Amino acid sequence: MTDVADDRTHLVEELVPVILAKVPQPVWLVDALGNLQYSNPAALAAVGYASLDEVIGRNSHQLVHHSHRDGSPYPVEECPMLSPSRNGRVSRGEEWFIRKDGTFFPISYVSAPIELPGGRGTVLSFADVTERYALQRSIRERDAAEVRRREAAQSHRRLMEEVAAARKQIVRDLHDGAQQRLVNLTISLGLLSESLNEPSPHAALIASAMEDAQAAIVELRRLAAGIHPPALSSDGLLAALEALRDHSQLPVHVRGALGTRRLPPVVELNAYFIASEALTNAAKHARATSVSIAADVVDGVLRLVISDDGVGLGEATPGSGLTNMRDRAAALGGQVEIQSRPDEGTRLTVRIPVSG
Repeated sequence: MTDVADDRTHLVEELVPVILAKVPQPVWLVDALGNLQYSNPAALAAVGYASLDEVIGRNSHQLVHHSHRDGSPYPVEECPMLSPSRNGRVSRGEEWFIRKDGTFFPISYVSAPIELPGGRGTVLSFADVTERYALQRSIRERDAAEVRRREAAQSHRRLMEEVAAARKQIVRDLHDGAQQRLVNLTISLGLLSESLNEPSPHAALIASAMEDAQAAIVELRRLAAGIHPPALSSDGLLAALEALRDHSQLPVHVRGALGTRRLPPVVELNAYFIASEALTNAAKHARATSVSIAADVVDGVLRLVISDDGVGLGEATPGSGLTNMRDRAAALGGQVEIQSRPDEGTRLTVRIPVSG
């Protein structure tokens, strides 16, 4: 039995170098002084050397681990991969090796103590993890890009909200300021006209001034409506779309499940202006005879569908305002889709998240 055991031992001893030469995992052996005593072909290839003669007997730390990535020295006493020869404990982790050509590459390693004739050494197994690092970097860059995208989207939405609030404030200021002054002026002119007991050479001038003041009020109200529609402020998006219908030169059918539901002001305002632009396109470019507008909220997203029976509206149609519409929706995290074919009409689908 002893002879059989001895034969088996010798066989294993003979096979170990053969096995190590075949395995794809880089493996090498370092003696108690830190000098390299063995390296399998996979380890040589990983660090860029062609033969054992180039590395055997050389200090392993000075060979592949002498510097940090920033170029500063890496003291051998701090090398975790050689610590098993000092403390007898297994060490594992990740480090950076230096190839023969001076380039760095990341490794994952396991280092274990091994008793050698000259004292306790270290057997090291490592793997090049460049691809994993690249994948991790790609994931980090993707995540950072997503954070930047979200921050940009939130910034755009805040800007649009500020614009919507500013528009509403301008209309309020016009109503409480300039418009009220013009109303007071027409009242004063009316009182002045009534105070004239007999025909006066100034009567015609006063009447003309009253007409100008009243015309200015009408113009001011039209201007204010263009900045922020009054129906939008008081009754919401559906009412504002119905007001668009009432002033449109085309027959417009408005339907929706919004009712009196109020959406964020910035969403209502931009949806309104997109619809207004679409109605202008239908009349001016598509030569439509009718338009339908449908508005509803599904899963927290406002969906606005505007369809006409015109000749079709292409992406390159000059003056169509499609870029402006898309920009409005995109600034709120939404999108605009256009479906249009010659003589088959145009269908515009707008989706805007109700909340940012």
